[in-house]
Amino acid sequence: MSETSNNVCSESAISQYVFRPIESATTEVLKSSWMLRVVAWIQTLFFMQGIPKEYHPTAETILILFYIIILTVAWYFRSRGRRRMAHDLKRAEAQLTYLQEKLLAEKQDSKKTVRIFMDGAFDMMHYGHMNAFRLGRSLGTHLIVGVNSDESIIKCKGPPLMKDKERVSMVKACKFVDEVLPGCPYIMNEEYLNSVIDKYKVDYVIHGDDPCIVNGKDVYETAKKAGKYRSIPRTEGVSTTDIVGRMLLMTKDHHFPSNENEILGQTSRFLTTSHMLRLFSAGIKAPLPTMKVIYMDGAFDMFHCGHVALLQEARKLGDYLIVGIHSDVIVNRMQGQNLPLMNLHERILSVLGCRFVDDVLIDAPYHITSEMVDRLKISVVVRSTGAIDQISSTDEDRFSFPKEVGIIQTVLSPSDFNLASIIQRIHENQNIFEAKYERKIKAEQEYHNAKYGSENRK
Repeated sequence: MSETSNNVCSESAISQYVFRPIESATTEVLKSSWMLRVVAWIQTLFFMQGIPKEYHPTAETILILFYIIILTVAWYFRSRGRRRMAHDLKRAEAQLTYLQEKLLAEKQDSKKTVRIFMDGAFDMMHYGHMNAFRLGRSLGTHLIVGVNSDESIIKCKGPPLMKDKERVSMVKACKFVDEVLPGCPYIMNEEYLNSVIDKYKVDYVIHGDDPCIVNGKDVYETAKKAGKYRSIPRTEGVSTTDIVGRMLLMTKDHHFPSNENEILGQTSRFLTTSHMLRLFSAGIKAPLPTMKVIYMDGAFDMFHCGHVALLQEARKLGDYLIVGIHSDVIVNRMQGQNLPLMNLHERILSVLGCRFVDDVLIDAPYHITSEMVDRLKISVVVRSTGAIDQISSTDEDRFSFPKEVGIIQTVLSPSDFNLASIIQRIHENQNIFEAKYERKIKAEQEYHNAKYGSENRK
């Protein structure tokens, strides 16, 4: 059938089902007795006013005028209703903001302290652990974190990658943590958990929403019976297992999906949102004019205790520390292999979670320019030396402007721990970590399927 025929059919259908019924109804109204009486009454008024007959309205004119009045009134009340709704919405938003500010103020002014307890191994601590701390602390005002001892971890699940002191230092450095309890057993019996609750006056014991069953028994049964247990959701898309897998396979295409059926070296599955960045940035304020601003940049890949020690030293040089984090492209160009192991957004969250950092510069310029120094009001540019895995030690030219104006300062890294230390530990125990990785990845897949499987989507 031609396009012309289609148009004719469409017009015929519109005429048949839309216009003809309206025309028929209008004709009936015009011929009705009440319309004839209305027309006669209006014409009589016009005649009494001395208006010539040719200007008297007909039935059709009166009906059209009636339709216009109805449509005008309807439009008026509809727009008035919308304006009222918009006004009410603005009032509600303003009231919500007021209540939120009032609630926050009451929480800050409240003398009651709500003490939260969490525990874990926190081996090779990452932003997923930090987010768990953030969520835990949001349920109270004071967060105590128990760090499992090397001895108890080895006994239950094999040797951890990081040592006691290294794991404790990372937890202490997290800005969401108020107090750390070292030497916590990996499996807490009822007696130990009760002693922690009594000694630290714990109001709630927190754990992730994945079950924690050991030898057929719920580790947190005691807290649940006492009504002191609360669960928090896991940070999806990141785990120590996933990061270990990236280090087990060192290839240059680490950040790109692979078509090969490999279990190791998977790309990051973390989905960064502005909401998550905002949560980690909560509390960040611009530096005051009187503050001495320090700037330090680098890769900060697989954020570790060496980074923490260096940032703590840098922070001592002034009042406000800005940390520049380089893009994946720059880091890979300077360090090669499959580095960075963590993508830019993952590295940003890790650094934002550190208590010694006041702000971060995302995708920091490689060369530190005069414009950058002026805009950020930088007083000191830190260049590190030592074994720390920073880009800043690889290229002197990019520090030419800070040198020229005399604001460069060298800080010796207080720790010889770096990313190479972690990779070396993994490769020294390659078989052990590969076996642990395969078991853990299977367990995590089962957890994901149980939570997000097709049956749960119905």
